[in-house]
Amino acid sequence: MAISLNSSAHHATENRGPEGFVQVRGARENNLKNIDVDVPRDAIVAFTGISGSGKSSLAFGTIFAEAHRRYFESVAPYARRLIQQSNNPQVESITGLPPAVAMAQRRGTPSTRSSVGTVTTLSNSLRMLFSRAGSYPAGAEILYSDSFSPNTVAGACPVCHGLGTAHTVTEELLVPNPKLTIREGAVAAWPGAWQGKNLRDILTELGYDVDLPWHKIPRKDRDWILFTEEQPVVEVTPQRDRVAKPYKGRYWSARSHVLHTLADSKSAPMRERALNFMHSGPCEVCSGSGLTAAALAVTVEGRTIATMNELPLTDLAEVLRILTTADAGAPGSREAVATAISQELLQRISILLDLGLGYLSLGRSTPTLSPGEMQRLRIATQLRSGLFGVIYVLDEPSAGLHPADAEPLLAVLEQLKASGNTVFIVEHNMDMVRQADWIVDVGPAAGENGGRVLYSGPIAGLADVEESVTRPFLLKSTTPDASPAAGVTRRTADAWLEFHGITKNNLQNEDVSIPRGTLTAVTGVSGSGKSTLLDVIHTAADTPNMVHTSSGFAAVDRVVQVDQRPIGRTPRSNLATYTGLFDAVRRAFAATEDAKARGFGAGRFSFNVAGGRCEVCLGEGFVAVELLFLPGSYGPCPQCHGSRFNAETLEVSYNGRNIAQVLELSVDAAVQALPEIPAVLRSLNTLRDVGLGYLRLGQPATELSGGEAQRIKLATELQRLGRGHTLYLLDEPSTGLHPADVQLLLQQLNGLVDAGNTVVVVEHDMDVVAKADWVVDLGPAGGAAGGHVMAAGTPEAVAAGDKGRTSGYLRAALAMR
Repeated sequence: MAISLNSSAHHATENRGPEGFVQVRGARENNLKNIDVDVPRDAIVAFTGISGSGKSSLAFGTIFAEAHRRYFESVAPYARRLIQQSNNPQVESITGLPPAVAMAQRRGTPSTRSSVGTVTTLSNSLRMLFSRAGSYPAGAEILYSDSFSPNTVAGACPVCHGLGTAHTVTEELLVPNPKLTIREGAVAAWPGAWQGKNLRDILTELGYDVDLPWHKIPRKDRDWILFTEEQPVVEVTPQRDRVAKPYKGRYWSARSHVLHTLADSKSAPMRERALNFMHSGPCEVCSGSGLTAAALAVTVEGRTIATMNELPLTDLAEVLRILTTADAGAPGSREAVATAISQELLQRISILLDLGLGYLSLGRSTPTLSPGEMQRLRIATQLRSGLFGVIYVLDEPSAGLHPADAEPLLAVLEQLKASGNTVFIVEHNMDMVRQADWIVDVGPAAGENGGRVLYSGPIAGLADVEESVTRPFLLKSTTPDASPAAGVTRRTADAWLEFHGITKNNLQNEDVSIPRGTLTAVTGVSGSGKSTLLDVIHTAADTPNMVHTSSGFAAVDRVVQVDQRPIGRTPRSNLATYTGLFDAVRRAFAATEDAKARGFGAGRFSFNVAGGRCEVCLGEGFVAVELLFLPGSYGPCPQCHGSRFNAETLEVSYNGRNIAQVLELSVDAAVQALPEIPAVLRSLNTLRDVGLGYLRLGQPATELSGGEAQRIKLATELQRLGRGHTLYLLDEPSTGLHPADVQLLLQQLNGLVDAGNTVVVVEHDMDVVAKADWVVDLGPAGGAAGGHVMAAGTPEAVAAGDKGRTSGYLRAALAMR
């Protein structure tokens, strides 16, 4: 039930007592309008609403944040300093709130040392298996489990330090043209100008012939010049320079110079140049495993731990089953230990298999995982933890999942509930929402026009809430036409992009045809090869070894890949700066009479450079606050109070607003506030067209989701003039979008196609696939069991087939019976 201060809120039950409910009163976080709502415990509760409506502010920013705060209240002040804390939520009170665990859609800090095994802690058990039950070479000492980890001193390869990748320099890279002399620049890795001349003069003093072609210099001398660790100091008499006086010069080999530049140079161009002389590849000592020779000498079932780490989880499970069925032997024996550890590993891996992650391996690096894959790994870990009476708050758990993978996920959520827990999901997938016990619908719109609880109760009751944007998509009977493909006219190709013999990752010698001038959807379960295919299409012209032959690119002027990577990695990058509209805004401020009288140019209105920015916080808007016995925190800058600009800059206004106030405007509000600037209006309208009207112009890049970042990139591309003959590649563009926002996205994608472009999307949303012109379905499963083209054709043709796991779900989306 929603007991809201807004008269439009709908009540599922009247006069209900507080037992069994989390009662929220006066929530004002972000755009929430002082709302009151009761949410049941021991149930699966779906929070719905369009992007920016306030559902995440309620579930994460209020309920979870308050549970988080209460937990830290019980922690000693000194210990609190060591743990990162969130801000206190803006809420009057919350009662009936158990401890909470949040699983948000985030990648975390990229680290090649983090893997599927370390995230799930399965690697710990596997290392113990090898330590206690492995087969050792004759006479070898027993190794502790740490010796089987590349992240420890005991286990890391001494050459690559556990990374598995070695960065080396070779003579071929350092000297690309051996016919040149040293004076002519044979050693290309050396610096230019005086530094390069200095090294040549030192070699001359050391007795080397700098005028002899490189390939004629003796091998021993060449190796010393390029690779020596010695740094002799000699007195140099400058050659061919009668003015310069003798000086003491120190010699650096070419390799030393490259390594020093990479380690110590602050210049990005210099580091980039140095990288050109480095070769990165699997470490030859450990064969890329990152482990010592002693660890690699131990085997289980004839396999090293490196081999086990590279096995797909489905294959690893088979190996473990063999161990569990073997003779257990006497208690405490090696066989008994192997059986016990293998049984525990198999139980934990089975959960990952149920979640559709059998194609992953324990050694898979986490930076290569999608946010959806990372979240499912965390869900599996929590399911195994056996916690009771906890609220799990999940951010779009079905994001990035094929419908076939979403079904076992729902079963896992039911298991969490059956174990005595509560599950809150912020969700856009209507199939997932329909399986919830309770729904909290927030809206009706985004930003200032949202923030109200429209309904809280059993799903059927939403039918009476006409104001809800979710209602027609969740309850198909309320939609005039429930078929997503209704009224869709399939385009036909005028030509084709042909790819033959695609070989990359799990795609092996596959042929794919993409119709030009159409919207093509690439489908398939997780790990089936969809993103790999997109990468192959993107790089086909430059990487021919991935594709035996390709054709049809002659008529394509550009290839644009719109991904979900952040638009920036610091708060200084924001929506306005990335799209370029802030440049036009600053020019408009500089053109005002007040700015001209003060001598202010456009640069004065930038928070990134000295002049107009606040010099106390250097344009950040906040400062670090160090506390003696409590954790450090951040607070608004005492000088500019968070505006990021100095007082003189803020005195200049445009249409009654200073520059800081303009950055605080939402996209929707800015359309009304800045109608006289065509360049700004064009950017704002394209942002609204992709459903981002609720974002603030100054919204930091670090606060944007992957889906929002992708749509900002798409909007930036849409505002280009004279589009046409471009191939657009998008990886799951509907991720994180409410079905109403998906319709806006489809309008823009179809607009691109109608303008003469070709659009290829990797997609799991069957409603989007049903509206495509062409479908390429990959499968039948993930990893080594995938990578094959199961079907290709119109949505109707693919749905009518029986190959692959997409056809049945697409058939339902097309309402084909």
